[in-house]
Amino acid sequence: MASDQGIQIAEDGVAEVSMTKARASLTELIRGVRWGGRAGAFTERGHRVAMVVGPDFYEQALTDRKMLQALTKAVVAEPAEKRDKLVADAIARLADPGS
Repeated sequence: MASDQGIQIAEDGVAEVSMTKARASLTELIRGVRWGGRAGAFTERGHRVAMVVGPDFYEQALTDRKMLQALTKAVVAEPAEKRDKLVADAIARLADPGS
């Protein structure tokens, strides 16, 4: 995204704004996150440096992180042969969510 532009929508749907234009675009960016259901990002030199997400997304991310930490701890405690099968099964389910 060029630094002389305001909010731009990236290919992945994230609304991006450069740090130099952030102050002028902050309200618009936050409204897009809140009502548009779109994540936002602040960029420096074309790279994302911070994300803006809605409260529901953030709370779900915290819950997901806790769950993954608990699952990792449980899997690591298993014997190697069982751990390998658990990991392979989890990868297969992630690859095919309908299973």
